[in-house]
Amino acid sequence: MEINKLIGQFLEANVYIVSKDNECLIVDGGAFLYDTIKAVGKNKVVGILLTHGHYDHSCHVAEYAKFFGCKVYASAEAVKTLTDAKALYSEHGETIEDLSRFEYIDEDKTIKIGSFTIECFHCPGHSPCCECYLVDGENLFSGDVLFDKSIGRTDLIGSNKEDMYKSLCKLENIKFSHCYSGHGEKSDYAMQMKNITVFKRFLTR
Repeated sequence: MEINKLIGQFLEANVYIVSKDNECLIVDGGAFLYDTIKAVGKNKVVGILLTHGHYDHSCHVAEYAKFFGCKVYASAEAVKTLTDAKALYSEHGETIEDLSRFEYIDEDKTIKIGSFTIECFHCPGHSPCCECYLVDGENLFSGDVLFDKSIGRTDLIGSNKEDMYKSLCKLENIKFSHCYSGHGEKSDYAMQMKNITVFKRFLTR
């Protein structure tokens, strides 16, 4: 498996191209379509995983889905964020209305997309629609739930400290090798176990 990172133009949100066997998944949609097409190369895009609806991660996701002819997989809660300019935190009051290619995940479950096996974990706290994805039992794509030495903000519309605490407890029980966050650099399992321990204490002060 090969994982390449693009950095989007809005708040430097990460977009990941996860490739194997001439297929790829795209995680999030904050980079320009042109740059994403170049990063995908000759691979077939079999799906897009949206970690949450905030504009910096979702602004181009409908364009990706239309161009590559694939589905966007997202939490069932994402519709409320994507269609509400305030909750979306869009740059100029935009909303994302074309949800025709979206497939919603309404519970923790395992799905198959092409040759990939994806375990989906609903992890609200930063946003009600946060979803974390464990791809092929190895790499965790955490969006804005987990960062290298930090966690996502809990002072935004729809944020909730209690939900974040519960999500950290859930992620604490998941085995993975590396964590790929919505911003910044990747981290490993040992680092995230320390990170989660620290912020669970912080959230219960």
